[in-house]
Amino acid sequence: MTRPAPLWAGRTLALLGIVLVAANLRTAATSLSPVVGAVAADIPLDEVGLGILGMLPPVMFALAGLVAPRISHRLGLERFLILAIVAMTAGFVGRALAAEYSLLFAGTLVALAAAGVGNILLPPIVKRYFPDRVGLMTSLYATCVSLGTVLPPAFAFPIADLAGWRASLGVWAILALVSLPPWISVLIRSRKRSRAAALDPAPELEEPAPGMIGRVWHSKVAWAIAIVFSLTSFQAYSMFAWLPKLLVDQAGVGEFEAGLLLAFWGAIGMVASIVAPILSARLSNVGWILHIGGVGFVLGYLGLLVAPGVSPWLWIALCGVGQGIFPACLALINLRTRTHEGSIALSGFSQAVGYTLAALGPLLVGLLHDATGGWALSLILLAATSALFVYFGFVLRHPRFVEDETASREVA
Repeated sequence: MTRPAPLWAGRTLALLGIVLVAANLRTAATSLSPVVGAVAADIPLDEVGLGILGMLPPVMFALAGLVAPRISHRLGLERFLILAIVAMTAGFVGRALAAEYSLLFAGTLVALAAAGVGNILLPPIVKRYFPDRVGLMTSLYATCVSLGTVLPPAFAFPIADLAGWRASLGVWAILALVSLPPWISVLIRSRKRSRAAALDPAPELEEPAPGMIGRVWHSKVAWAIAIVFSLTSFQAYSMFAWLPKLLVDQAGVGEFEAGLLLAFWGAIGMVASIVAPILSARLSNVGWILHIGGVGFVLGYLGLLVAPGVSPWLWIALCGVGQGIFPACLALINLRTRTHEGSIALSGFSQAVGYTLAALGPLLVGLLHDATGGWALSLILLAATSALFVYFGFVLRHPRFVEDETASREVA
């Protein structure tokens, strides 16, 4: 068994590029809502317009999952990622300069589409440049994604208060632009085939598996990972949308404490992002992560249902444990594929399916609340969908590879 090479061994630029891109993957989704009141003072925004903007993140992430694998197969991972970074920067600038809703919508759509492409490309890029450290690198970039989720809401309003909402939205273009030079340098260096072969100890994995993008739909492993991705995203989007209001109504906490509890939930998720991918790469039975995460979610939701006022911090902590499933899913994209093309295909497939179903989470939770006037059925729905993690923990407990399941379809 070969020893893993140091992270910086001939791939420092790729390491820096992965970290910077990961930090940009949620800024477009989380930087607008904190300043929407200020935006509405200059650009008319009704409830429908706000609702459309709120649905864009999972919709664009899902569409990227369908389109990005095929485009990356033609352009190459690095070239396509560079184009996505340029588009993201343009999207941020465009919506910061928007004078009407259509331009605000267009800029947001472009930025989110580019972020969706980044979602799809990062797992196979990790597999290409860090095949010996999949768990560690997935942990690193998942943590950066979490930071990109938490920081924009924290800084959006102070920046808007100081320099206006346009500066608050436009400042994230700088972070996107900073992630561009490392990948331009990597692309230039990758043209030297001898250097590229030295970076990848298994050059045979560079050979494409014909039709892998289509065959992945016939893999049981791919479907299991896609459903787990759907369920964990379902929980996350529902919590982001409704947790503060649920805590105020159900647990009787104040709005300030509800905000702190949401931040606490996010902080536990950040810790989970560090730990779960590393464990996924090291455990012989990765199903334990799904079992523990699923039980955490279920106990947390049931606590909020039957004894919400006893210890809301405990119930939110238990729900936070469940967040380890999402970064574990990101790691499984590489741990359950043998080739780069398999990783691209599985990344696109699982995220296309996952984000499509995730978009239903906030809607269903909100509809159940409106229909009943309470949160009981919403919490039962969240607990029931979380219980499925335990089942899929058994399905994914042993290493089976997507390419092996779909090999029989190669000839067809």
